[in-house]
Amino acid sequence: MRLTTKGRYAVTAMLDLALHCDKGPVSLADISERQGISLSYLEQLFAKLRRESLVNSVRGPGGGYCLAVSAGEVSVVQVVDAVSESLDATRCQGKGDCQDGEICITHHLWQDLSGQIHQFLSGITLADLLARRDIQSVCKRQDERHAAEANRAAAELLSENIVCSDRH
Repeated sequence: MRLTTKGRYAVTAMLDLALHCDKGPVSLADISERQGISLSYLEQLFAKLRRESLVNSVRGPGGGYCLAVSAGEVSVVQVVDAVSESLDATRCQGKGDCQDGEICITHHLWQDLSGQIHQFLSGITLADLLARRDIQSVCKRQDERHAAEANRAAAELLSENIVCSDRH
């Protein structure tokens, strides 16, 4: 089975959004910093998520993204499917031409596994993930690190401005 980076990053970004959207729109730059996902990649993912009506965008200062529906209404499989990610464990992408144009001996096994994975992920919502203590703990750590980095950057900027004003 291949769940590529696209699907993993989409789920990670949507979970980050769900964790932080109670304070208003969440910028992709903040998600990028907290999760270590490139901003341009997030922009591509969120364009697809917006097309599938999983997120809404808010323009202007203080803008960003919000969930379009409650976290309890968004399953992990919806997020993966929204970014066109395949959860297919077969070698032939489900076409049945795995062995010289015909079905291989294990085709149905891997097809059944794909179905089980899809069913498993369809039973998990963002709200289910939000309720997990381990996820809350990681979120707290990431938020503390993000705040410390923002404070450090602000202090450096203030220091540079003081040095510049002393020169003039």
